[in-house]
Amino acid sequence: MSVDDAPEDEGQGTPRQTYNFAPGYHGVVYRADVPDRGAGHPHEHKSDERDETATDGTSGQPGEEDKVKYKMQSMQWGLIPFWTKRDPGYSTLSKTINCRDDSLSTSGGMWSTMKAGKRCIVVAQGFYEWLKNGKEKIPHFVKRKDGQLMCFAGLWDCVKYEDSDDKRYTYTIITTDSNKQLKFLHDRMPVILNPGSKQIKTWLDPKRHEWSKELQSLLKPFDGELECYPVSKEVGKVGNNSPSFIIPVASKENKSNIANFFANASAKQKPKEATIEPTVETEVKTEQLQEENQQPVPDMVAKAAEAADSQAKAGIKREAPDADADEEPPQKMASRAPPAKTRQSKICATSNGSRSPVKPKDGTQKITKFFANSA
Repeated sequence: MSVDDAPEDEGQGTPRQTYNFAPGYHGVVYRADVPDRGAGHPHEHKSDERDETATDGTSGQPGEEDKVKYKMQSMQWGLIPFWTKRDPGYSTLSKTINCRDDSLSTSGGMWSTMKAGKRCIVVAQGFYEWLKNGKEKIPHFVKRKDGQLMCFAGLWDCVKYEDSDDKRYTYTIITTDSNKQLKFLHDRMPVILNPGSKQIKTWLDPKRHEWSKELQSLLKPFDGELECYPVSKEVGKVGNNSPSFIIPVASKENKSNIANFFANASAKQKPKEATIEPTVETEVKTEQLQEENQQPVPDMVAKAAEAADSQAKAGIKREAPDADADEEPPQKMASRAPPAKTRQSKICATSNGSRSPVKPKDGTQKITKFFANSA
């Protein structure tokens, strides 16, 4: 797909890469380079004034009247019709992020002007959809299996409020019935067209400025292969943004997966198998043994005899000298056991271990005791 114009890299409304695209964000839209009023005949509204830099969709060069020019443009997700006089706010914006294909099959309605001359392609890597499991909602990411970018069929518009001179470009994504692959997830899905296909050229053709059955027939479920898998629930909160949002929860690349945590821990604890390698010393000994085996038989017999003589000499006991025989061996001293430790008795609050004094018998008491009693 050719591109003759693209948005600036810097400035207000410049699209930025994000893994959590919410309504109101600026995304990349691919469309024919036509005036703000759209392709076809002019309409009677304030936004119909021709933009000085816009064209009628052709190159303008002699002999190239049939060549259509295309542009990439940054637009806000959530369509605001051209007749809107004031900023409707976020709540209204979020209601027009999608447009049902069956609502375009009838004449009239809020989409009549856009479907005739303001058709576009919304470029994205994929989209999220939530699977309802009772009260729980599990986010899933859907993308093309061949890895190509997704091209969603969409509509765009341009509005200029009464109290402002600035133009505001917005868009919506057209949805249709889900294909067999996504029926379990949701009953609706975006209309996906193949990049560079004849369907895209037909959809964006500025010469088709009236709605027709041919254009309506392009809005059908995707017949190609898609990948769909559950992802982190953190994507459900606006403001969160991480590349891990498009990684499967059960994938080895997902660091937050608890199964991967235990798998990595067990891999670290697994002992390495020990490998035994022959050393140089072993090889040398082997060579020496081979050399010894190669010696002649007489030499081996002589060495064996010498070894026997040395062993016989080593077996004779050496005699002790005479001086040592007269001396008596020192007497052995019996080892004494260390004195036993005396055990101190414990102090008792009711008994100190001493007996009470024995009272003397009558007639044996002291004289002082007698006078003390008589007094």
